[in-house]
Amino acid sequence: MKEMQAIETSQPTVAPAVHSRQLGAQLSGSMSFSSHMSKEDEEMSRTALSAFRAKEEEIEKKKMEIRERVQAQLGRVEEETKRLALIREELEGLADPMRKEVALVRKKIDSVNKELKPLGHSVQKKEREYKEALEAFNEKNREKVQLITKLMELVGESEKMRMKKLEELSKNVDSIH
Repeated sequence: MKEMQAIETSQPTVAPAVHSRQLGAQLSGSMSFSSHMSKEDEEMSRTALSAFRAKEEEIEKKKMEIRERVQAQLGRVEEETKRLALIREELEGLADPMRKEVALVRKKIDSVNKELKPLGHSVQKKEREYKEALEAFNEKNREKVQLITKLMELVGESEKMRMKKLEELSKNVDSIH
C-alpha cells in the first residue's frame, strides 16, 4: 500500500486547471487524438506498472538480503549459544569434583568428630582415674617411707639398747673375774 502511494506521489502532479483543460481537449478532440491519448495512458500505465514492478523487485531483493543476514546472525547466535553452553558445562564439571571431594571430607570430619567425643570422655575419665590412682600410690609410698623411717629409728634404738646391754653384760662379766 505504501509503495503504491510512493509511486503515485512520484509521478508529476498537474495543476487542476491544466488537468481540466487537457481533459476538455481530449473530449473535444478528434478520434486520432483520442486514440493517441489512450496510447499515452497505456504508456503511462506501463511505465507506472514497470516502475511498480521494479520497486517490488527491489523491495523483494532487500527483503531477501535482510532475511539472509538475519539467518546468518541466527546461525552465529546458535553457534555462540552452543559454545557458551559447552563452557558452562566445563565450568560446572570443574566445580563438581571439588564440591564432591569437599563434601566427602566434611562427612569424614563429622564422622571422626562423632568418634572423638566418646573417646575424649573416656580419656578424661581415665585421666581422673589415673590421677586418683597416682594419688593413692603416692600416699601409700609416703606411708611406706614413714614406716621405713620409723623402722630405721626403731632398729637404730634397738641396736643402741642391745649394744648398751652388751656393754653392761661385758662389764659384769669383767667384774666377775
